[in-house]
Amino acid sequence: MWKREEPTEPAESQITGGLGASQEGSRPAGNVIIGKSIVVKGELSGAEPLTIEGTVEGKVTLKQHLLTIGTHGRIRAQVFAKSIVVLGEVVGNIEATEKVAIHDEGAVEGDIKAPRVSIAEGAKFRGGIDMQQGQGQGQGQGQGQQQQGQGPRQPAGPPPIRARNDPKPSVEPREPRRPVPPAKAKSA
Repeated sequence: MWKREEPTEPAESQITGGLGASQEGSRPAGNVIIGKSIVVKGELSGAEPLTIEGTVEGKVTLKQHLLTIGTHGRIRAQVFAKSIVVLGEVVGNIEATEKVAIHDEGAVEGDIKAPRVSIAEGAKFRGGIDMQQGQGQGQGQGQGQQQQGQGPRQPAGPPPIRARNDPKPSVEPREPRRPVPPAKAKSA
């Protein structure tokens, strides 16, 4: 009654020699890939996960999605995304609402701003890291404390570590010590 139609074209796994299935399983569904030979200059934004294997210069914005800079990816841009995975090279500031992960072959030159940052052994990083929670995330709790008369919440823990080239020291300098006069020798 129902006749099953046989495919006239070979299956995708036959075309790629069986590699297509394993590649498909390793990346998220709906992931878009910018290939090695592609060069983008300007502003790049989207509403789905993106993997960049090519070159991008300018600005990359994926506010609600994962951005992966592949091993061949070369980015010279300001980067904004929900989560960012760096396997290639990024020159520019990176900002994520969830996490930034630099894998062992990855390299970043620029500042990172994210609540969670992961830098693998062997990765290259030059810049600053800001791991403070976003301003919009903790406002409701702080306002409630002020209304109850408790005042603003004080941060716990030691002061932030500052880079060597930061002109403002993390600890206030003390007054210089006064020299102690030498003890008088006792005569015998």
